[in-house]
Amino acid sequence: MSDPRSTPSIFTRGAVDLSALRPAPARPAPSGPPAAAPPAADGAPQAPPAAIGGAVIEVTEANFQTEVLERSLGTPVLLDFWADWCEPCKQLSPVLEKLAAEGGGAWVLGKVDVDANPRLAQALRVQGIPMVVAVVGGQLVEGFTGVLPEAQVRQYVDAVLKAGGVAVAPAEDPRLDAADDALMTGDLDEAEAAYKKILAETPQDHAAESGLAQVELYRRIQGVDAATAMAKAEADPDDLAAQQLAADIEVLSGQAPEAYQRLIALVKRTSGDERDEVRKHLLSLFTVAGPDDPAVSEARRALARALF
Repeated sequence: MSDPRSTPSIFTRGAVDLSALRPAPARPAPSGPPAAAPPAADGAPQAPPAAIGGAVIEVTEANFQTEVLERSLGTPVLLDFWADWCEPCKQLSPVLEKLAAEGGGAWVLGKVDVDANPRLAQALRVQGIPMVVAVVGGQLVEGFTGVLPEAQVRQYVDAVLKAGGVAVAPAEDPRLDAADDALMTGDLDEAEAAYKKILAETPQDHAAESGLAQVELYRRIQGVDAATAMAKAEADPDDLAAQQLAADIEVLSGQAPEAYQRLIALVKRTSGDERDEVRKHLLSLFTVAGPDDPAVSEARRALARALF
């Protein structure tokens, strides 16, 4: 099982030769009217990525040279590798698109459908999705795989901008910056003390609440063998400790919705003190993600139905 220091904080230049990628031959335009956008979950047509004020673009094998390599010489490009069937992708993409819109043109988000662009996925060594990497000055900046809380995605974006020499507005709260740095380097004691100090002074600071919940989460999984823990949870669905630990592992593996579903199912099967214990554990995982995470909003509604 990985420790906190293995969280996605890798900002070194990769060894992938991006210049070797060349546009694929253009395909002939189809006859007849253009196909409609695939429907969203609620039945409404999905807007194309480029709809967010130019901050989000669709990247393909045909336009990779111009839209990513050449564009990155002046503006960092973050690539979001996704697929329509990928549920975690649907959790991460809205966060990336929101941050791109907030960026005001400092960087661009490129959406890459791995099913439609297998050559790009292979060239950039995509082994799991969602996966995020960046291209700065025509060079690859390593990223992360899986779903991260918004606060950690922001940290990655800021690091990419700094790597590209882009001026980033100073942090509004240097205390939070120091606490986040301690967390990302694995100094849990220092991070815990820093987050608690912030909360003592600003009790409603959601970022500090999330950070403290992450410290507690990392402590719970220290020294745990993930495969053994998941097997134990699979073997005994009613073992509260095993199910809660499995949920922790899923959250850290980018499978937060699955973790929420696991504990909500356990809430339905328990009562009294046991139910309350599971409920509190689930709430602590909600805090890790933060109140604005769409998966948390959905899971809160499911939890309410399970309780009442």
